[in-house]
Amino acid sequence: MHKPVIKVALLGLGTIGGGVYKVLNKNSEIIKQRINSKIEVAKVLEKNISRCLELGVNKDLIANNIDEIVNDQEIDIVIELMGGIEPAREFVLKALNNGKSVVTANKDMIALHGKELYAAAEDNNVDLLFEASVGGGIPIIRPLKQCLAANHIQEVMGIVNGTTNYMLEKMSNEGLDFDVVLKEAQDKGYAEANPSSDIEGFDAARKVAILASIAFNTRITVNEVYVEGISRITAEDISYASELHYVVKLLGIAKETEEGIEVRVHPVFIPKQHPLASVGDVFNAIFVRGDAVGDTMFYGRGAGELPTASAVVADVMDAARRLNNNVQGLISCTCFEDKPVKPIGKIFSKYYIRLQVADRPGVLASIAFEFGKHEVSLASVLQKHTLGDSAEIVLITHKVQEQNLRDSLEKLQLLDTVHEVSNVIRVEDEEEII
Repeated sequence: MHKPVIKVALLGLGTIGGGVYKVLNKNSEIIKQRINSKIEVAKVLEKNISRCLELGVNKDLIANNIDEIVNDQEIDIVIELMGGIEPAREFVLKALNNGKSVVTANKDMIALHGKELYAAAEDNNVDLLFEASVGGGIPIIRPLKQCLAANHIQEVMGIVNGTTNYMLEKMSNEGLDFDVVLKEAQDKGYAEANPSSDIEGFDAARKVAILASIAFNTRITVNEVYVEGISRITAEDISYASELHYVVKLLGIAKETEEGIEVRVHPVFIPKQHPLASVGDVFNAIFVRGDAVGDTMFYGRGAGELPTASAVVADVMDAARRLNNNVQGLISCTCFEDKPVKPIGKIFSKYYIRLQVADRPGVLASIAFEFGKHEVSLASVLQKHTLGDSAEIVLITHKVQEQNLRDSLEKLQLLDTVHEVSNVIRVEDEEEII
């Protein structure tokens, strides 16, 4: 049955919630024309009353608790924009179990509890939509689920955290140290006061878990994602990358192999000519490789009030159309397989290694010998700065199994001629990235 007015409730009126409220009001007429129904905000759950009034929300629309919303039979769609796990998960479950479709941008909740929430949506014949949980305003969830559904997806990878991308670009362009760039990112509002979720890769890991689950039809939890952040990247590493014709980026990588799914987040040396190398500022870019479509790239603002609101409101419109056409609940969970996750030690990659060693004859030979014992082949060796009796050496390996590299580095650190393994960063050649 067609509804001329579809009522929605907003949970959370922070940055994204405020953006959604603005878009729903500003573009109300075009939204109505496109879905043949008016979207009306009937309730708002937000503790900060002054924030509600600042956005022009009528006092009568402010709910005191979640029950006012989930028990309101006139509300069809609940938009969860509170963030965090609890009470967001509890509220979303209540909404789904009360027959309301849910739209959310909550990557943390979806990455950890997606299976439980999908089951509730299916049991109650309603929709759970979360386009904005990955990539902000970039369409990626719907393309994976629908537009590319005929493909066997082979790889999904890219830049999915704008904060770290901004920081690495600043370090590359201006030769600045990590701590200086982090403070600047915090001053500009790109990084939180506690930036660990971004700089240690956890934010990207949640997004990659969601993308991998959809792409490979198997449930990948965030705890299965191998994660390294950018806090160990130095100005020296950035400089060497440039000298070797690479750029450093924090990438989320998901690949299907015969041994299982690779799902990881870590810094990567990529060639300067690769399309990802030119993705700057807080922008995101996600590559998808399918067996039929080949290579596709999705690029845009991965965060922010209005870009994210764009994706949220699009999901609301989709849920409204489905309600009007009585086809709710048909977007089911696509995790119908149970593929294993490949341990990080089993992956193959090239590696950049920066060492501090004794500056005397025979040291390079002993290092090469130790690598050789563990089947690690060196593509290039550069001796860089010398300070006193210590020298800095930069190595690039051929493609090797990671566990072999780890074993060799463990033995190297026992040599009295090796003072420090300063950093190890994976290297991806253009043909290996997509």
